[in-house]
Amino acid sequence: MFAYATLVANADYAIGALALARSLRAVGSAWPLVVLATEAAGDLAALESEGCDIRRVEPPPLSPAFRERHARAALHRRAPFAKGGKPDFHDPLGNFCKLAVWRLGEYRRVVFLDADALVVRNIDKLFGYPEFSAAPNLYQTLADMHRLNSGVFVAAPSPATYESMLRRLDAPGAFWRRTDQTFLENYFPDWHGLPYTYNALQYLYFNLPGLWRWSSIKVVHYQYEKPWQPGHPKADKLGPLIDLWKRVLRGEGVPADLPAPSETP
Repeated sequence: MFAYATLVANADYAIGALALARSLRAVGSAWPLVVLATEAAGDLAALESEGCDIRRVEPPPLSPAFRERHARAALHRRAPFAKGGKPDFHDPLGNFCKLAVWRLGEYRRVVFLDADALVVRNIDKLFGYPEFSAAPNLYQTLADMHRLNSGVFVAAPSPATYESMLRRLDAPGAFWRRTDQTFLENYFPDWHGLPYTYNALQYLYFNLPGLWRWSSIKVVHYQYEKPWQPGHPKADKLGPLIDLWKRVLRGEGVPADLPAPSETP
Protein backbone atom coordinates (compact mmCIF):
# COMPACT_ATOMS: atom_id res chain seq x y z
CA MET A 1 0.00 0.00 0.00
CA PHE A 2 2.75 2.46 1.02
CA ALA A 3 6.50 2.68 0.44
CA TYR A 4 9.45 4.98 0.82
CA ALA A 5 11.59 5.52 -2.26
CA THR A 6 15.00 6.92 -3.02
CA LEU A 7 17.18 7.34 -6.09
CA VAL A 8 20.67 5.95 -6.61
CA ALA A 9 21.89 7.41 -9.89
CA ASN A 10 25.56 6.54 -9.37
CA ALA A 11 27.73 4.45 -7.09
CA ASP A 12 28.55 7.39 -4.81
CA TYR A 13 24.94 7.76 -3.73
CA ALA A 14 24.65 4.07 -2.88
CA ILE A 15 26.40 4.64 0.45
CA GLY A 16 23.99 7.49 1.19
CA ALA A 17 21.04 5.21 0.47
CA LEU A 18 22.50 2.61 2.82
CA ALA A 19 22.56 5.11 5.70
CA LEU A 20 19.02 6.19 4.77
CA ALA A 21 17.79 2.58 4.88
CA ARG A 22 19.37 2.05 8.28
CA SER A 23 17.83 5.26 9.57
CA LEU A 24 14.33 4.13 8.56
CA ARG A 25 14.90 0.86 10.36
CA ALA A 26 16.25 2.67 13.43
CA VAL A 27 13.10 4.80 13.80
CA GLY A 28 10.79 1.80 13.43
CA SER A 29 9.18 2.56 10.08
CA ALA A 30 6.56 0.05 9.05
CA TRP A 31 7.09 0.41 5.29
CA PRO A 32 9.74 -0.76 2.78
CA LEU A 33 12.33 1.33 0.97
CA VAL A 34 12.25 1.09 -2.82
CA VAL A 35 15.59 2.01 -4.40
CA LEU A 36 15.28 3.43 -7.91
CA ALA A 37 18.67 2.48 -9.34
CA THR A 38 20.11 3.53 -12.66
CA GLU A 39 22.66 1.51 -14.62
CA ALA A 40 25.44 3.65 -13.10
CA ALA A 41 24.44 2.69 -9.54
CA GLY A 42 26.80 -0.27 -9.46
CA ASP A 43 26.66 -3.10 -6.93
CA LEU A 44 23.73 -2.70 -4.53
CA ALA A 45 24.16 -5.94 -2.59
CA ALA A 46 24.48 -4.03 0.70
CA LEU A 47 21.12 -2.37 0.11
CA GLU A 48 19.53 -5.68 -0.78
CA SER A 49 20.84 -7.11 2.49
CA GLU A 50 19.02 -4.29 4.30
CA GLY A 51 15.77 -5.51 2.76
CA CYS A 52 15.49 -2.77 0.13
CA ASP A 53 13.47 -3.40 -3.02
CA ILE A 54 15.83 -2.59 -5.91
CA ARG A 55 14.10 -1.32 -9.05
CA ARG A 56 16.27 -0.68 -12.07
CA VAL A 57 15.19 2.47 -13.89
CA GLU A 58 16.27 4.32 -16.98
CA PRO A 59 16.40 8.10 -17.38
CA PRO A 60 13.25 9.54 -18.94
CA PRO A 61 13.45 10.00 -22.71
CA LEU A 62 14.97 13.45 -23.21
CA SER A 63 15.89 15.29 -26.38
CA PRO A 64 19.55 16.00 -27.17
CA ALA A 65 18.86 19.74 -26.80
CA PHE A 66 17.38 19.21 -23.32
CA ARG A 67 20.38 17.13 -22.30
CA GLU A 68 22.75 19.78 -23.57
CA ARG A 69 21.01 22.54 -21.59
CA HIS A 70 20.97 20.50 -18.38
CA ALA A 71 24.42 18.92 -18.53
CA ARG A 72 26.45 19.79 -15.44
CA ALA A 73 28.81 22.33 -17.01
CA ALA A 74 26.10 24.06 -19.05
CA LEU A 75 23.66 24.17 -16.13
CA HIS A 76 26.24 25.59 -13.73
CA ARG A 77 27.27 28.27 -16.22
CA ARG A 78 23.69 29.41 -16.64
CA ALA A 79 22.56 28.94 -13.02
CA PRO A 80 25.67 28.59 -10.82
CA PHE A 81 25.48 27.27 -7.28
CA ALA A 82 26.59 30.28 -5.26
CA LYS A 83 25.65 29.13 -1.73
CA GLY A 84 27.34 25.74 -1.53
CA GLY A 85 29.32 23.19 -3.50
CA LYS A 86 27.97 20.14 -5.29
CA PRO A 87 30.38 17.17 -5.32
CA ASP A 88 31.97 16.17 -8.61
CA PHE A 89 29.93 12.96 -8.74
CA HIS A 90 26.64 14.90 -8.86
CA ASP A 91 25.02 14.68 -12.30
CA PRO A 92 22.08 17.10 -12.69
CA LEU A 93 20.52 15.04 -15.47
CA GLY A 94 20.26 12.09 -13.10
CA ASN A 95 17.86 14.07 -10.91
CA PHE A 96 15.08 13.62 -13.45
CA CYS A 97 15.07 9.88 -12.73
CA LYS A 98 13.08 10.76 -9.60
CA LEU A 99 10.02 10.99 -11.81
CA ALA A 100 10.04 7.17 -11.95
CA VAL A 101 8.31 7.38 -8.54
CA TRP A 102 5.07 7.94 -10.45
CA ARG A 103 5.54 4.57 -12.16
CA LEU A 104 5.26 2.67 -8.85
CA GLY A 105 1.57 2.06 -9.43
CA GLU A 106 1.25 -0.75 -6.90
CA TYR A 107 1.52 1.82 -4.09
CA ARG A 108 -1.20 4.28 -3.10
CA ARG A 109 1.30 6.71 -1.62
CA VAL A 110 5.07 6.95 -1.85
CA VAL A 111 7.24 9.20 0.29
CA PHE A 112 10.38 10.04 -1.64
CA LEU A 113 13.62 10.75 0.23
CA ASP A 114 16.88 11.83 -1.34
CA ALA A 115 19.73 9.38 -0.77
CA ASP A 116 21.65 12.10 1.10
CA ALA A 117 19.00 12.27 3.83
CA LEU A 118 18.52 10.60 7.21
CA VAL A 119 15.22 9.95 8.95
CA VAL A 120 15.78 10.71 12.63
CA ARG A 121 12.18 10.33 13.86
CA ASN A 122 9.33 8.20 12.54
CA ILE A 123 7.57 9.94 9.63
CA ASP A 124 5.10 7.21 8.62
CA LYS A 125 2.29 9.74 9.15
CA LEU A 126 3.32 11.36 5.85
CA PHE A 127 1.52 8.59 3.98
CA GLY A 128 -1.70 10.28 5.05
CA TYR A 129 -0.71 13.55 3.35
CA PRO A 130 -1.90 14.55 -0.11
CA GLU A 131 -0.01 14.73 -3.35
CA PHE A 132 2.00 16.89 -3.74
CA SER A 133 3.41 17.59 -0.27
CA ALA A 134 6.92 18.95 0.25
CA ALA A 135 8.85 21.10 2.69
CA PRO A 136 10.32 24.52 1.86
CA ASN A 137 13.84 25.06 0.55
CA LEU A 138 14.78 26.74 3.82
CA TYR A 139 18.48 27.05 4.61
CA GLN A 140 19.67 30.61 3.95
CA THR A 141 16.95 33.12 4.90
CA LEU A 142 13.25 33.05 5.72
CA ALA A 143 12.64 34.34 2.21
CA ASP A 144 13.28 30.75 1.05
CA MET A 145 9.96 29.61 2.55
CA HIS A 146 8.08 30.06 -0.74
CA ARG A 147 10.24 27.56 -2.67
CA LEU A 148 9.98 23.80 -2.26
CA ASN A 149 12.82 21.36 -1.83
CA SER A 150 12.40 18.04 -3.63
CA GLY A 151 14.51 16.03 -1.19
CA VAL A 152 11.35 14.88 0.62
CA PHE A 153 7.93 14.70 -0.99
CA VAL A 154 4.67 12.75 -0.98
CA ALA A 155 3.48 11.34 -4.32
CA ALA A 156 0.48 9.37 -5.55
CA PRO A 157 1.91 7.10 -8.28
CA SER A 158 0.01 7.14 -11.54
CA PRO A 159 1.07 6.19 -15.08
CA ALA A 160 -1.13 9.00 -16.41
CA THR A 161 0.66 11.55 -14.23
CA TYR A 162 4.02 10.19 -15.34
CA GLU A 163 3.13 10.56 -19.03
CA SER A 164 1.79 14.06 -18.40
CA MET A 165 5.05 14.99 -16.67
CA LEU A 166 7.14 13.77 -19.60
CA ARG A 167 5.15 15.92 -22.03
CA ARG A 168 5.74 19.04 -19.97
CA LEU A 169 9.30 18.24 -18.95
CA ASP A 170 10.89 18.38 -22.40
CA ALA A 171 8.81 21.14 -23.91
CA PRO A 172 10.64 23.18 -26.58
CA GLY A 173 13.23 25.40 -24.93
CA ALA A 174 12.40 24.21 -21.39
CA PHE A 175 15.06 25.01 -18.81
CA TRP A 176 14.65 23.82 -15.23
CA ARG A 177 17.09 25.90 -13.20
CA ARG A 178 17.30 23.42 -10.33
CA THR A 179 16.33 20.39 -12.42
CA ASP A 180 13.64 18.18 -10.82
CA GLN A 181 13.07 20.67 -8.00
CA THR A 182 12.10 23.53 -10.31
CA PHE A 183 10.10 21.19 -12.52
CA LEU A 184 8.04 19.74 -9.66
CA GLU A 185 7.36 23.20 -8.25
CA ASN A 186 6.07 24.20 -11.68
CA TYR A 187 4.05 21.00 -12.20
CA PHE A 188 2.44 21.22 -8.75
CA PRO A 189 2.00 24.99 -8.24
CA ASP A 190 -0.42 24.42 -5.33
CA TRP A 191 1.92 22.06 -3.48
CA HIS A 192 1.04 21.35 0.12
CA GLY A 193 3.66 22.73 2.48
CA LEU A 194 5.15 20.39 5.08
CA PRO A 195 6.90 21.83 8.14
CA TYR A 196 10.57 22.45 7.43
CA THR A 197 11.41 19.92 10.13
CA TYR A 198 10.44 17.15 7.70
CA ASN A 199 13.33 18.20 5.49
CA ALA A 200 15.83 20.07 7.67
CA LEU A 201 18.56 21.14 5.27
CA GLN A 202 22.00 20.93 6.82
CA TYR A 203 22.90 24.61 6.19
CA LEU A 204 20.03 25.51 8.51
CA TYR A 205 22.35 24.36 11.28
CA PHE A 206 24.71 27.33 10.88
CA ASN A 207 22.71 29.85 8.81
CA LEU A 208 19.49 29.83 10.87
CA PRO A 209 20.50 28.20 14.18
CA GLY A 210 17.42 29.59 15.94
CA LEU A 211 15.31 27.20 13.84
CA TRP A 212 17.40 24.14 14.68
CA ARG A 213 15.62 22.24 17.43
CA TRP A 214 16.76 18.63 17.55
CA SER A 215 13.67 17.50 19.43
CA SER A 216 11.41 18.53 16.54
CA ILE A 217 13.50 17.57 13.50
CA LYS A 218 12.28 14.53 11.57
CA VAL A 219 14.62 14.38 8.55
CA VAL A 220 18.14 15.76 8.12
CA HIS A 221 19.02 16.45 4.48
CA TYR A 222 22.67 16.83 3.51
CA GLN A 223 22.23 19.20 0.56
CA TYR A 224 25.39 20.41 -1.19
CA GLU A 225 28.43 18.71 0.43
CA LYS A 226 27.96 15.08 1.46
CA PRO A 227 28.94 13.65 4.86
CA TRP A 228 30.90 10.79 3.26
CA GLN A 229 33.12 13.13 1.21
CA PRO A 230 36.82 13.01 2.17
CA GLY A 231 38.21 16.39 3.15
CA HIS A 232 34.75 17.82 3.78
CA PRO A 233 35.05 21.59 3.16
CA LYS A 234 32.55 22.55 5.86
CA ALA A 235 33.49 20.04 8.55
CA ASP A 236 34.15 22.87 10.98
CA LYS A 237 30.53 24.05 10.69
CA LEU A 238 28.80 20.69 10.25
CA GLY A 239 30.85 18.35 12.45
CA PRO A 240 27.95 17.11 14.62
CA LEU A 241 25.81 16.39 11.55
CA ILE A 242 28.65 14.54 9.84
CA ASP A 243 29.16 12.47 13.00
CA LEU A 244 25.40 11.78 13.11
CA TRP A 245 25.44 10.41 9.56
CA LYS A 246 28.46 8.20 10.26
CA ARG A 247 26.85 6.87 13.42
CA VAL A 248 23.68 5.87 11.57
CA LEU A 249 25.68 4.28 8.74
CA ARG A 250 27.47 2.12 11.33
CA GLY A 251 24.08 0.90 12.50
CA GLU A 252 24.28 2.60 15.90
CA GLY A 253 20.90 4.29 15.60
CA VAL A 254 19.81 7.89 16.13
CA PRO A 255 21.07 9.69 19.26
CA ALA A 256 18.61 11.16 21.72
CA ASP A 257 20.38 14.49 21.53
CA LEU A 258 22.71 16.41 19.28
CA PRO A 259 24.91 19.43 20.07
CA ALA A 260 23.08 22.67 19.38
CA PRO A 261 24.71 25.06 16.89
CA SER A 262 25.75 27.34 19.77
CA GLU A 263 27.67 24.43 21.32
CA THR A 264 29.90 23.82 18.29
CA PRO A 265 33.37 25.41 18.06
